[in-house]
Amino acid sequence: MRAEELMALGAVVPVVVLHDVENAVPLAKALVAGGLPVIEVTLRTEAALESIRRIAAEVPGAVVGAGTIVSDQNVKDAAAAGSKFLVSPGCTDRLRGAMTDSGLPFLPGVATASEALALLEHGVTAMKFFPAKAAGGAPYIRSLGGPLPQITFCPTGGITLETAPDYLALPNIGCVGGTWLTPDDAVKAGDWSRVEKLAAAAAALR
Repeated sequence: MRAEELMALGAVVPVVVLHDVENAVPLAKALVAGGLPVIEVTLRTEAALESIRRIAAEVPGAVVGAGTIVSDQNVKDAAAAGSKFLVSPGCTDRLRGAMTDSGLPFLPGVATASEALALLEHGVTAMKFFPAKAAGGAPYIRSLGGPLPQITFCPTGGITLETAPDYLALPNIGCVGGTWLTPDDAVKAGDWSRVEKLAAAAAALR
C-alpha cells in the first residue's frame, strides 16, 4: 500500500495515546465500527507497542500504525509489533532512510516548504503537516498547493471536528489526523459507544 492509498481509507486518522494495553482492542473496535479503520498509536507510552500488537492481531478491519517515530529503533520496533504504517513528527535524512527501508508506507512530518522539498527530492509525495494549527493551518497548506501540487498532506495538531472540513476541502489534503476522537475521560471510563459516535461523525466528513 502506498501512503496516498492509506490516506484515502478515511477522512480522519485517529491519533491515539494509550496508557493501558487493556483499552487497545475495545478502543480500536469502536473506531473501526464508527467507520475509521486507520489508527495511529503514538509511541509516547510504554503501552504503545503492545497495544499495536494486540490491535493488529485482534481487530479485523483495523489498519494500525505507529506515530511519533523519531529514530531508527522506533522504526524497527514498530514494524516488529505489526504496524502497517509509520508517522513521524519531523524528518531527517537518516529517519527517512530507515522508514523507506522498512517497506511500510510512511508519512514524514513537515512544517515548511523547504522541508517538503527535501523529501520531494527523494520521491516522497505524501507527508504529515505538523503542528497544523500552530504552523499556519488550512490557509498555509492551501498556499503550499500552488508551487507543490504533487504533494498530498495529512495535517495533524490542533484540528477538531469543527475545523476538519476546512482542511478536507483543499485539493492537496488526503486526510487529517485528530486526537478528539478518543477523549481521555471516555477511554478511562471505557465508554466505547461514545468513541464510536465520535468516529462516525468524523467518518461522515468525507
